Amino acid sequence: MRFLTRWVVLPGVLFILAGCVTTSSAGRGEAAVAPVLSVERFLQAANQQDLETMGRIFGTYNGPHGDTGGSVGCAFKRMGSWIGLSDRCINRMDVELRMNTIALILRHDDYRIGQDQSVPGRQHPTTMVPVTLVQRGQEIRDVPFTVVRSRSGRWLVEQIDLERITRTR
Repeated sequence: MRFLTRWVVLPGVLFILAGCVTTSSAGRGEAAVAPVLSVERFLQAANQQDLETMGRIFGTYNGPHGDTGGSVGCAFKRMGSWIGLSDRCINRMDVELRMNTIALILRHDDYRIGQDQSVPGRQHPTTMVPVTLVQRGQEIRDVPFTVVRSRSGRWLVEQIDLERITRTR
């Protein structure tokens, strides 16, 4: 009986423990590139005034602002926002207006991405990506783009210091 217990129970326990181990498929290099790629895609979409793409890349940990959902999804977001579980629901027209305003401010002739850095003290992985924009021959250095990893694992542009751009005009 001892023999049976050792060869049946022990492998079962090891199998269960193996299921508790987590591994990461993304190496440090891949994780470090993702926030920069999101900023680049956002800048390209802004120059093309592709408001839909901008809305899919701009957001928070809870997801892109462009994912407005239907009326049922909006109702759940609204209820969740009352208790702090999600962002309040915004409609597609509001998203388009916001993205259009950001696109007009970000319109550029060229850009350079600086060295990104992790933002300490945040609940979710967040990176600050500095961007130097060239607008009408004038350089606007180190405009910070804050990029957060969303619940679904996508990196979304959460905040842009637009005031730094508009101040220099």
